[in-house]
Amino acid sequence: MKADRPPMDLRDPAVLAATGFGVGLLPAAPGTWGSLAALPFAWMLQTWVGPWGLAAAVTVVFVLGLWSVGRVAGGPAGDDPGAVVIDEVAGQWLTLLFVPPHPILYLAGFLLFRLADILKPWPVSWADRAVKGALGVMLDDILAALYAGAALFVLAWWAGA
Repeated sequence: MKADRPPMDLRDPAVLAATGFGVGLLPAAPGTWGSLAALPFAWMLQTWVGPWGLAAAVTVVFVLGLWSVGRVAGGPAGDDPGAVVIDEVAGQWLTLLFVPPHPILYLAGFLLFRLADILKPWPVSWADRAVKGALGVMLDDILAALYAGAALFVLAWWAGA
């Protein structure tokens, strides 16, 4: 976060959404906390409404992320504050979209997504550098999720899940 930015106020709906209801304000590794917090909700969505429901939720969270990150990060040229984790929620859910809810698969999906989000293979690294503002914040995690989701799908297929 920039030094001249005021503290994030969880009474602001944009801050509440962008920080994953405050999860991003936890100390150390906010992206990991955001991804971890997303897991039980993905499980519930997959169990209750199936993959189409989870896909709809990814779409809603992506759009909500564009709005909330745009407000929190300062518009089209804004940075990516560490406390913003709605991008991790969307990416984590997208990673899990094509596998059934299973503890081992969800653990693997969590690890694969975090790895792809941290290492940022191309074009994730490109999106992280070149695409500014809310779209850039959201896009690099969606691209990381495509890598992680593909690897998870292959792993699940190989394991017979």
